[in-house]
Amino acid sequence: MPCGSLLDMAESSSQSIVISATPAQIAEVICDYPSYPSWTQAIKVAEVLEEYEDGYPATVRFVIDAGVVQDEYTLHYDYAEDISRIEWHLVAPSKMQKAQTGAYDIVDNGDGTCTVTYSLTIDLSIGMLGMFKKKAEKAILDTALKELKKRVEA
Repeated sequence: MPCGSLLDMAESSSQSIVISATPAQIAEVICDYPSYPSWTQAIKVAEVLEEYEDGYPATVRFVIDAGVVQDEYTLHYDYAEDISRIEWHLVAPSKMQKAQTGAYDIVDNGDGTCTVTYSLTIDLSIGMLGMFKKKAEKAILDTALKELKKRVEA
Protein backbone atom coordinates (compact mmCIF):
# COMPACT_ATOMS: atom_id res chain seq x y z
CA MET A 1 0.00 0.00 0.00
CA PRO A 2 1.50 3.37 -0.95
CA CYS A 3 2.46 5.65 1.89
CA GLY A 4 -0.35 8.03 2.86
CA SER A 5 -3.16 6.08 1.19
CA LEU A 6 -4.86 5.37 4.52
CA LEU A 7 -5.69 9.07 4.76
CA ASP A 8 -7.86 8.74 1.66
CA MET A 9 -9.91 5.80 2.94
CA ALA A 10 -13.49 6.37 4.01
CA GLU A 11 -14.41 5.74 7.63
CA SER A 12 -17.45 3.79 8.71
CA SER A 13 -20.05 5.15 11.13
CA SER A 14 -23.00 3.43 12.75
CA GLN A 15 -25.83 4.30 15.09
CA SER A 16 -28.82 2.41 16.53
CA ILE A 17 -32.37 3.20 17.60
CA VAL A 18 -35.21 1.16 19.15
CA ILE A 19 -38.46 1.19 17.15
CA SER A 20 -41.84 -0.10 18.37
CA ALA A 21 -42.68 -2.38 15.44
CA THR A 22 -42.03 -5.82 13.99
CA PRO A 23 -39.03 -6.48 11.73
CA ALA A 24 -41.44 -6.88 8.78
CA GLN A 25 -43.05 -3.48 9.41
CA ILE A 26 -39.66 -1.78 9.58
CA ALA A 27 -38.34 -3.54 6.47
CA GLU A 28 -41.51 -2.59 4.58
CA VAL A 29 -40.88 1.12 5.25
CA ILE A 30 -37.16 0.88 4.45
CA CYS A 31 -37.83 -0.93 1.16
CA ASP A 32 -40.54 1.49 0.01
CA TYR A 33 -37.95 3.80 -1.59
CA PRO A 34 -40.41 5.76 -3.80
CA SER A 35 -42.12 7.05 -0.63
CA TYR A 36 -38.89 8.48 0.85
CA PRO A 37 -39.50 12.03 -0.46
CA SER A 38 -42.77 12.15 1.54
CA TRP A 39 -41.10 11.44 4.90
CA THR A 40 -37.42 12.39 4.63
CA GLN A 41 -36.22 15.97 4.39
CA ALA A 42 -33.20 15.61 2.10
CA ILE A 43 -34.43 13.04 -0.45
CA LYS A 44 -36.32 14.74 -3.26
CA VAL A 45 -36.51 11.78 -5.70
CA ALA A 46 -36.25 8.02 -5.14
CA GLU A 47 -36.90 6.04 -8.32
CA VAL A 48 -36.69 2.25 -8.55
CA LEU A 49 -34.77 1.41 -11.73
CA GLU A 50 -34.62 -2.39 -11.38
CA GLU A 51 -36.35 -5.01 -9.24
CA TYR A 52 -35.49 -8.57 -8.24
CA GLU A 53 -37.87 -11.36 -9.27
CA ASP A 54 -39.45 -11.25 -5.78
CA GLY A 55 -40.33 -7.56 -6.26
CA TYR A 56 -37.73 -6.08 -3.93
CA PRO A 57 -35.96 -3.06 -5.45
CA ALA A 58 -32.48 -3.88 -6.76
CA THR A 59 -31.33 -0.49 -8.08
CA VAL A 60 -32.64 2.88 -6.95
CA ARG A 61 -31.78 6.39 -8.17
CA PHE A 62 -31.81 9.17 -5.57
CA VAL A 63 -31.74 12.96 -5.82
CA ILE A 64 -30.90 14.71 -2.56
CA ASP A 65 -30.93 18.34 -1.57
CA ALA A 66 -29.72 18.99 1.95
CA GLY A 67 -28.99 22.67 1.50
CA VAL A 68 -25.25 22.85 0.94
CA VAL A 69 -25.14 19.21 -0.20
CA GLN A 70 -26.89 18.31 -3.46
CA ASP A 71 -26.30 15.07 -5.31
CA GLU A 72 -27.80 12.48 -7.65
CA TYR A 73 -26.67 8.87 -7.28
CA THR A 74 -27.74 5.26 -7.79
CA LEU A 75 -27.55 2.52 -5.17
CA HIS A 76 -27.70 -1.26 -5.62
CA TYR A 77 -29.46 -3.17 -2.81
CA ASP A 78 -29.09 -6.70 -1.43
CA TYR A 79 -31.36 -8.28 1.18
CA ALA A 80 -30.96 -11.05 3.75
CA GLU A 81 -33.44 -13.85 3.12
CA ASP A 82 -35.26 -13.02 6.39
CA ILE A 83 -34.95 -9.26 5.61
CA SER A 84 -33.00 -8.71 8.87
CA ARG A 85 -30.26 -6.97 6.86
CA ILE A 86 -30.65 -4.55 3.97
CA GLU A 87 -27.36 -3.45 2.44
CA TRP A 88 -26.32 -1.26 -0.45
CA HIS A 89 -23.44 0.17 -2.43
CA LEU A 90 -22.97 3.06 -4.83
CA VAL A 91 -23.24 1.87 -8.44
CA ALA A 92 -20.96 4.58 -9.90
CA PRO A 93 -19.25 7.72 -8.55
CA SER A 94 -21.45 10.82 -8.34
CA LYS A 95 -20.75 14.54 -8.09
CA MET A 96 -20.27 14.28 -4.30
CA GLN A 97 -19.34 10.63 -3.69
CA LYS A 98 -16.56 8.33 -4.84
CA ALA A 99 -18.07 5.38 -2.97
CA GLN A 100 -20.85 4.54 -0.51
CA THR A 101 -21.72 1.34 1.32
CA GLY A 102 -24.30 0.94 4.01
CA ALA A 103 -26.70 -1.34 5.79
CA TYR A 104 -29.72 -1.48 8.03
CA ASP A 105 -29.59 -4.36 10.53
CA ILE A 106 -32.92 -5.14 12.18
CA VAL A 107 -32.88 -7.16 15.42
CA ASP A 108 -36.14 -8.30 17.04
CA ASN A 109 -35.96 -7.55 20.77
CA GLY A 110 -38.79 -9.99 21.52
CA ASP A 111 -40.91 -7.36 23.28
CA GLY A 112 -42.67 -5.72 20.34
CA THR A 113 -39.65 -3.56 19.55
CA CYS A 114 -36.65 -3.88 17.28
CA THR A 115 -33.20 -2.38 17.41
CA VAL A 116 -32.28 -0.93 14.03
CA THR A 117 -28.61 -0.22 13.36
CA TYR A 118 -27.70 2.00 10.42
CA SER A 119 -24.12 1.67 9.20
CA LEU A 120 -22.72 3.98 6.54
CA THR A 121 -19.40 4.50 4.81
CA ILE A 122 -19.08 7.37 2.36
CA ASP A 123 -15.94 8.33 0.45
CA LEU A 124 -16.53 11.91 -0.63
CA SER A 125 -15.35 13.40 -3.91
CA ILE A 126 -14.76 16.71 -2.15
CA GLY A 127 -12.27 17.41 0.61
CA MET A 128 -13.63 17.79 4.13
CA LEU A 129 -11.81 18.17 7.45
CA GLY A 130 -12.10 15.08 9.62
CA MET A 131 -14.01 16.75 12.46
CA PHE A 132 -16.59 18.20 10.04
CA LYS A 133 -16.93 14.88 8.22
CA LYS A 134 -17.60 13.03 11.50
CA LYS A 135 -20.17 15.65 12.53
CA ALA A 136 -21.90 15.37 9.13
CA GLU A 137 -21.93 11.54 9.30
CA LYS A 138 -23.45 11.64 12.81
CA ALA A 139 -26.13 14.10 11.62
CA ILE A 140 -26.97 11.89 8.61
CA LEU A 141 -27.29 8.75 10.75
CA ASP A 142 -29.22 10.51 13.51
CA THR A 143 -31.68 12.14 11.10
CA ALA A 144 -32.19 8.95 9.06
CA LEU A 145 -32.97 6.84 12.12
CA LYS A 146 -35.27 9.43 13.72
CA GLU A 147 -37.19 9.87 10.45
CA LEU A 148 -37.46 6.08 10.05
CA LYS A 149 -38.75 5.66 13.63
CA LYS A 150 -41.30 8.45 13.16
CA ARG A 151 -42.55 6.92 9.88
CA VAL A 152 -42.75 3.32 11.18
CA GLU A 153 -44.44 4.27 14.45
CA ALA A 154 -46.95 6.66 12.78
